[in-house]
Amino acid sequence: LKHAAKDFGNICHYLPIAVLHPKSVSDISSTIKHILYMSSVTKLTVAARGRGHSLQGQAQAYQGVVINMESLDRPSMYIENGEVPYVDVSGSELWINILHETLKYGLSPKSWTDYLHLTVGGTLSNAGISGQAFRHGPQIDNVYQLEVVTGRGEVVTCSDKENADLFYGVLGGLGQFGIITRARISLGPAEKMVKWIRVLYSEFSTFSNDQEHLISSNNSFDYIEGFVMINRTGLLNNWRSSFNPKDPIQASQFSSDGKILYCLEMVKYF
Repeated sequence: LKHAAKDFGNICHYLPIAVLHPKSVSDISSTIKHILYMSSVTKLTVAARGRGHSLQGQAQAYQGVVINMESLDRPSMYIENGEVPYVDVSGSELWINILHETLKYGLSPKSWTDYLHLTVGGTLSNAGISGQAFRHGPQIDNVYQLEVVTGRGEVVTCSDKENADLFYGVLGGLGQFGIITRARISLGPAEKMVKWIRVLYSEFSTFSNDQEHLISSNNSFDYIEGFVMINRTGLLNNWRSSFNPKDPIQASQFSSDGKILYCLEMVKYF
């Protein structure tokens, strides 16, 4: 119970009264049906939990039931590598596993999160944003079909053509419209190599102007992401460093501990 009452944000701590460890989709369905049946005498809430990387308790259920999606048996992935490639996966599958499997076919999902040890259902319940979103949209823009357990415990298949209201409600719906148990995700060709560039800025206006220029350019990078960081001793002198700290002219610009810096991270596939 204590594990289910915390998440990555470490801000909210809501104790549930029970944690369900489902083995099948029908376990989730029957549990929700039972809670719905009890709704006249109790107001139990339900939350699906993947890796628990939400920030403000979205995967917690105060005095309710948390469904541990990682317990769900994961059927093998089905990869279609034809004219319109896609991968069909369990909502409890991790993105890192999808990457490893699809690469065997020279394919990969078009849009990612920065951290890949997250569940499909978890990120599709939010948005799934990273440096490819400016080109391909977030992960929720790259889904063909979902299998969802609704608030009535019904197992429903939905897409933009079938049960479309449910489809668009669940994608980015923070788990309020149903629990994603399976997803069909668009794939694209995986390039062989990348050039990875990181550029540090001390002025926000220069940083934001460069980022906007690159994103709006027709022939630019395949991945563009900007972020803010506070310089701490040794932060820039590590494997992610973008300059040679032994260069006194470059290093002097970033030598102030506690100074706010801005970073553009860019990738070109080839």
